[in-house]
Amino acid sequence: MEEKWWQSSVVYQIYPRSFYDSNQDGIGDIPGIIEKLDYLAELGIDVIWLNPVFQSPNVDNGYDISDYEAVNPEYGTMEDLRLLIKKCRARGIKVILDLVVNHTSDQHVWFQEAKKSADNPYHDYYIWRKEPNDLMSNFGGSAWEYVPEVDQYYLHFYSRQQPDLNWENPRMRQDIYKMMNFWIHEGIGGFRMDVIDLIGKVPDQNIKENGPHLHEYLQEMARETYGEKDLLTVGETWGAAAENAKLFCDPRRKELSMIFQFEQINLDKVKGKHRWDLKELDMIELKDVLSKWQSVMENNGWNSLFWNNHDLPRIVSRWGNDHGKYRVLSAKMLAILLHGMKGTPYIYQGEEIGMTNFYSDDISDYPDIETQQVYKERLDQGFSKEDILRSIHKKARDNGRTPMQWSQAENAGFTKGVPWMKVNPNYQQVNAADCLEHKDSIFYTYQTLIRLRKESRVLRQGTYRLIDRENPNIFSYERILENQKIMVICNFYQEETKYEVSLEGARVLTANYPDMEYRSGILCLRAYEAVMLIWEK
Repeated sequence: MEEKWWQSSVVYQIYPRSFYDSNQDGIGDIPGIIEKLDYLAELGIDVIWLNPVFQSPNVDNGYDISDYEAVNPEYGTMEDLRLLIKKCRARGIKVILDLVVNHTSDQHVWFQEAKKSADNPYHDYYIWRKEPNDLMSNFGGSAWEYVPEVDQYYLHFYSRQQPDLNWENPRMRQDIYKMMNFWIHEGIGGFRMDVIDLIGKVPDQNIKENGPHLHEYLQEMARETYGEKDLLTVGETWGAAAENAKLFCDPRRKELSMIFQFEQINLDKVKGKHRWDLKELDMIELKDVLSKWQSVMENNGWNSLFWNNHDLPRIVSRWGNDHGKYRVLSAKMLAILLHGMKGTPYIYQGEEIGMTNFYSDDISDYPDIETQQVYKERLDQGFSKEDILRSIHKKARDNGRTPMQWSQAENAGFTKGVPWMKVNPNYQQVNAADCLEHKDSIFYTYQTLIRLRKESRVLRQGTYRLIDRENPNIFSYERILENQKIMVICNFYQEETKYEVSLEGARVLTANYPDMEYRSGILCLRAYEAVMLIWEK
């Protein structure tokens, strides 16, 4: 099958509010992104995924959209966004936008009309019931909110200011497709689709994800918008499992390019409990999950590869070592481990310089609506403040939202104003300027991995095979295509370990140490050591 452009691409996710502030009001903006395009071009990425920059009251940091075809003045203007797309195109970079169509803001004109009367033509754009059932919001509390003007309850799977759209309404769907075509006409490279597996919900049957008409809606969406265009479409699907994943992205079904599935992200959660209940990662479970998804998508679709995003903590704090001398080594190891796999890698801003979680004992330093809600609920449930903060330090979404650390200047060079969220105090040691000065930095490891993906067909298309599953310390696998083989070997922990392997005829593609200790068929792996090797017949 012909290789698609996005199969050799690497995507860089930008959270605009925290990327770079050009006008010194404390909030990142689109002109700020434009100013940093040379940095991204030097890194080598091909695609920018832009978190929402649309008009929004910012109850959920832009995921509550009040106008899909207007830019939030905090971020700039429509002309700024057009200029960003144009300047990216000049550098060979595409821009994909966040498509948030499971819900809108309650300030959207559709909802403002919908709550006026049950006879209003926009009323049926949302989901209303005379009596609520026991569905719960993902942010806590009931998923239903009463509106006295119509004597009905509307559904909201997130904040009560984010009413869910009614995808059973064909007129509403057509308005969504019209909006999508507006942005396609503006020259974007595709869409990242927020919680897209919720649009087929059946609330009366307590079905949130993967409802019976979900795939009909996605196929219709493709036909009406991007289907015949060469665009990247990636769906956020928390409910995806091995059994249904290929329904989304098998090219013969004409739905999406790929999905984000989150099975690996839940491995440090206590099974059957809230995601804020923590457990230590079992590395063999991680091997099994990542390997399963490599197998599931073989010839049935395409994987997205990611450790971080705006809803997740920093990976070097989660499964690496973010304190002391092993931060750099563990960050490089995690990068090599992921980028050696088959799929399209996604880099979240700051990942390429090893940014870490933000540790504060003041709950006001975590403005995210979900974190604030969980803190209150858990206090009411009898958890101690110390236990709650321990979970927040590990899991809070705000860990990924602190301002980008550009330099050692005040506020990490993000702004000369008052930043909308506190800057991580470790910016004196962790910043882009320092990384750019040192050729052995995390930045240049990512740059190498991006270049290798472009150059190496076996890295893009080779089949995956897990090696030595039972080894509790080492994650190793092969990628094979025709007469080439790549092997990735990673020591996942701080303790040194030995690994029996034949490296005859191999050459190193990249590694996180400048040398390799290999004698008599034994590879001596130091703390967090990772190596990617290639054999060519």
